[in-house]
Amino acid sequence: MTTRHSFLWEQKTWPEIEAYLKTVDTVILPTGAIEQHGPHLPVDIDFYDAKYMAYQVAHACNEPKPLVLPAIPFGVSYHHDSFKGTLSVTNNALSRFVYDLGMSLAKNGVKKIIILNGHGDNAPTLSYAAQMINRDAKIFVCVDTGETSDVDLYELIDTPNDIHAGEIETSTTLALRPDMVQMDKAVNETLTFGSKFLDYDNERGVKWYAHTHKLSESGVMGDATKATAEKGQKMWDIMIQNMVRFVESIKNTPLEELYQKRY
Repeated sequence: MTTRHSFLWEQKTWPEIEAYLKTVDTVILPTGAIEQHGPHLPVDIDFYDAKYMAYQVAHACNEPKPLVLPAIPFGVSYHHDSFKGTLSVTNNALSRFVYDLGMSLAKNGVKKIIILNGHGDNAPTLSYAAQMINRDAKIFVCVDTGETSDVDLYELIDTPNDIHAGEIETSTTLALRPDMVQMDKAVNETLTFGSKFLDYDNERGVKWYAHTHKLSESGVMGDATKATAEKGQKMWDIMIQNMVRFVESIKNTPLEELYQKRY
């Protein structure tokens, strides 16, 4: 039996949504991907984790809670196409979809959209869509792809350039769904590059892109063998706590004060 939650958009009637939006103007849009995550993890990691994160954050927020939208399952994953199970959409398709959704939310009276992105390579596309929504609807739109917590997570692991299906994602999955992790198939494919500016965890690194099979035979980019459920639970605690603080600050600040608070 489905449990009814006050913060899930899809579980409300239209009069309930109309009334709720008079008390809170903020929504969370989870976005993810269906793509390979090595030989030991399921292909739903980015989609599942984004949904879980959005739900947990909204649940932990004070009343009135931000509304959580149905998650977008598919993302820009062309770089994983050499690995079966990956389902990818184009940058244009995703950006247009998110733009249309954002404009529809604005028509409903939403003033602040927080896009909670579970797939790093969606980020440029989502940022573009966010800009266009802001331009045309004149509402607040932001994208969080781990920026509120990544710096903290990297302090918990030993693996450099751990960006896909490695120590972090395997740990967070072990914490939530250990039955979905095949640790006997976990591998170490730690990445090293010819320039430090290409390191994914370098604060001075540049943004760059590559097809995954050029970097990894297994699809793992990191060291999945170092993952533990204990690390994963610490990571979830950090991510949820940080995101709750961020969402509360956005939700509780009037739109005109988000840009420049005047005392």
